[in-house]
Amino acid sequence: MSFKKVLIIFALIMFIFGFVFTSCQKKTTAVGIVLPTKDEPRWIQDQTRFLDALKSAGFSAKVLFSQGDSAKEKANVEALIAEGIKVLIICPQDGTAAAAAAELAHKAGVKVISYDRLIRDTDAVDYYVTFDSFQVGAAWGEYLVSQVPAGSKGNNLYLYAGAASDNNSFILFEGAWSVLQPKIADGTFIVRNSDKAVALKNKPNLTRDEMSQIIGQVTTNWNFNDAKSKAEANLTAVDAKAKGTVYICAPNDGTARAIADAFAADKDVKKYYITGQDAEIASIQYIIDGKQSMTVLKDVRLLVKDAIDAAIAYLKGSQPPVTKTYNNGVKDVPAKPTPITIVTKENVKKEIIDSGYWPADKFTGL
Repeated sequence: MSFKKVLIIFALIMFIFGFVFTSCQKKTTAVGIVLPTKDEPRWIQDQTRFLDALKSAGFSAKVLFSQGDSAKEKANVEALIAEGIKVLIICPQDGTAAAAAAELAHKAGVKVISYDRLIRDTDAVDYYVTFDSFQVGAAWGEYLVSQVPAGSKGNNLYLYAGAASDNNSFILFEGAWSVLQPKIADGTFIVRNSDKAVALKNKPNLTRDEMSQIIGQVTTNWNFNDAKSKAEANLTAVDAKAKGTVYICAPNDGTARAIADAFAADKDVKKYYITGQDAEIASIQYIIDGKQSMTVLKDVRLLVKDAIDAAIAYLKGSQPPVTKTYNNGVKDVPAKPTPITIVTKENVKKEIIDSGYWPADKFTGL
């Protein structure tokens, strides 16, 4: 055999060896996670806890952010499918638009877990990991009602909601309405920033279209600036008698701080009670300082654990536990809602610091 032929054969062997070695070394990602934005503290919390927990569980994972763009969300899912994921955990930017991304994953044989927000109008959702948003909304209503002097009437109520594109906004609002509506109907509260809510005050159960009418007037779009602008516009539109002591149903901590700042800046507002959710560091400080009244702690550690437990169940060929279903317009999606905790100034140390949710050195004035 000539030396030239030996070199050719050697080069061919090395090429095949390199290809096989590279193929063997190529890493796949077991679990892909798509979150709506990195611009809100809540989702950075989730990213950190997901990666830490999955690493501890021995599974590879990657987190991508959609940055408020459903097209980017779909591209993220396509990229994760290309990396060989077996399970997709996705919190949709827009519940309906995300159906296309979920269907792509399902067609690729990937199990789809809808995380925190429900993907709507598709059967390509295997499981829903969520806090019970209805109970979160009901907790807001119960807190506000508990702060009203017994027997008083005509108390000023301001309603705010999340984005109309987020199915959770409707469930949260429905929960709040279930508690607040009887008190609006009997005159305990007067809604000051939604004539649609006033017109529907005698209806305990609203249709989705009726909720849409109210949410359309009071949406914050989950955006701090939108929330502040809306609150300022609401305050400008009413006279002093609609201020004084006010009760504010705010949809999450970020918007609650923005709305609270707007109400605190109005000289005719003497006192306000305001709700929230997510137990963000900034809002826990607001609660300590008396600038936010309460938040609903949706312990992300528990939600992440439930999502990972479901993912691991699928990776092992079994099924996650089911205690409830949520209809997404096409199917009843199985779920096991994660518990919630109410946090106020009175129990903030116990529920936030002592529980290890956030360290004490993040706060002043404890």
